[in-house]
Amino acid sequence: MTTFLIGLGILIIGGALYGRFMERFFGADDRPTPAVVKKDGVDFVPMPTWKNCLIHLLNIAGTGPVLGPIQGILFGPIVFITIPLGCVLAGAVHDFMIGMISLRNDGAQMQELVRRYLGKQVAYLFNVFICVMALLVVVAFTYSPGDIFVISFMKQEATVTNYWTWVAYGVVFVYYLLATYMPIDKLIGRVYPVIGSLFIVSAVIIFALIFTRRLPLENLTWDNWRGLKPNMIPLFFVTVACGIASGFHSTQATLIARSVTHEKCGRKIFFNMMLVEGFIAMIWAAVTMGVMGKYGLSNAANANATLVEIVNTLLGSKAGVIVMAGFIVLPITTGGTTMRILRIMLGELLRIGKDNKLGKIILGAAIVVSSLALLLLVKFQPNGFAVIWRYFAWSNQVLVVFTLAVATAWCVQNNRSVALTVIPGAFYLFVVSSFILNAKVGFNLSWNVSYLISGLLSLAFIGFFCWKKYLTKN
Repeated sequence: MTTFLIGLGILIIGGALYGRFMERFFGADDRPTPAVVKKDGVDFVPMPTWKNCLIHLLNIAGTGPVLGPIQGILFGPIVFITIPLGCVLAGAVHDFMIGMISLRNDGAQMQELVRRYLGKQVAYLFNVFICVMALLVVVAFTYSPGDIFVISFMKQEATVTNYWTWVAYGVVFVYYLLATYMPIDKLIGRVYPVIGSLFIVSAVIIFALIFTRRLPLENLTWDNWRGLKPNMIPLFFVTVACGIASGFHSTQATLIARSVTHEKCGRKIFFNMMLVEGFIAMIWAAVTMGVMGKYGLSNAANANATLVEIVNTLLGSKAGVIVMAGFIVLPITTGGTTMRILRIMLGELLRIGKDNKLGKIILGAAIVVSSLALLLLVKFQPNGFAVIWRYFAWSNQVLVVFTLAVATAWCVQNNRSVALTVIPGAFYLFVVSSFILNAKVGFNLSWNVSYLISGLLSLAFIGFFCWKKYLTKN
């Protein structure tokens, strides 16, 4: 329990102090925001800070900070230190910087920020990557709530031949289309704050159960550093993903930036909501370890089934239904805003204007058909969710590198120190490159060779931006 409490201290106290430092570092001021200057009643809509906070939390949370830590606890109690440190120094910095940079660039979305700060050539690569990434998010966050519904409410296996599985997926896609095309303040702005409040309440209940049920939490010692194996760094950070740093958050931060009314609200919305996500990740890592140690788990190989089993064990099947309903809604809210972002990005790339109704309908249909085709393909895999999660989690961390590169380029152009963004950016470049170089689905190299190449790439990343910083001074 001591290691867990130390981790919470790092997250809460360290996050509060570092958040204030980052706000001063960026230089938030009183200039008009895009929500005010470009108000259009659809995407650029001023909303109060409390509402933006809850919407952004739901947009970035999904089931990522739950399912990732459930799998990540297999690395041992070291997760209670790595999650808060990574969240404060990388994840929250990542979300805050890109959200604030979007505010300074008329609410520009990620593909436009990449073009402005990293160049057209990098932007071409990014555009392809982000569209594939968004499709993976939509599929993963259709797969997860659909399966949880069938397992938890229908008491059946969510197989590819189960009628209820596809009914659940269909309902999710109908909602996605509504969230994609309705004005942001009509559906998202009204429903998400309510769901966000329930989400926080359910997390607090689970947090309290860790203590009231006296769940055994292992402390970090010299003898149980089982996570510190040669492959720990890439595998751990790719597995936990959203609970530490998520490149996907950049697309959500730039979306909500179009509703922020004051720059000095940015820390609360972008930085602090990532700390809340880190808190949720800590809770689910702890409760998984505790339930596993006290009661055992029969479905540890399946993250969705494990989630249902943990909730039913702690609350009982009847009370657990309420909490599970929240975990069905969570990924749906994230998937809905992701499809909206995909619509905005593809619309801008294909030059489909807001008044082109036919073009918007065709684009929406293409997104749905592509998502369903990928969902069907993955569903036929023996470990379908594990497959889609692995690709989503890795591509998610690649996106972290893109985002932190944009933030670092902004620092260069605005005469800020690059250290706060280039170091976590280089670290995540090391993570994603070493993972794919070693993976069987990648280059299948040894860990030693993978680490050597990745280390050189990370040093080159740091060296490039330090050189750019030097040129701006001379």
